[in-house]
Amino acid sequence: MASRRVQSKMAMRSKLHLLRTLTNSKSVKKNSIILDAFLYIIKLRLQLEAIQREYHNLLNHVQEVKVEKLTGTRFFVKVTCKKGKDVLVSVLEAFEEMKLSVVQARVTSKYFFGMEAIVEAENEADVRALTIALQMAIHKQSIENL
Repeated sequence: MASRRVQSKMAMRSKLHLLRTLTNSKSVKKNSIILDAFLYIIKLRLQLEAIQREYHNLLNHVQEVKVEKLTGTRFFVKVTCKKGKDVLVSVLEAFEEMKLSVVQARVTSKYFFGMEAIVEAENEADVRALTIALQMAIHKQSIENL
């Protein structure tokens, strides 16, 4: 019976030491270590909530349109924005209006809309004009989803 108590006390001391180490507690009393652990958990929870708020904020405000001239009449296009109902359709319509053909594309819409594409113009096209056309298409689409 006494050896069980000793084992139980040793196990408790070991757990308290582990808890003290995990929470960087300087306390030596059992109640103080537990209180420090409780405060540490609350602090972690607040940090997690702040990270989640920032993540959702980023998802709602992410918008990037990047266009780079490649060789000849080819362009590399990267579009990143808030996921919406018909973002891909709006982007493809903008390509069509500018008489661009999609040579290769990769699209994702898990957390946000993302597209990387290589497009080719029938005639000469301007990086700035293509960038503005895509920004307007995304903006128009986001207004329609309100």
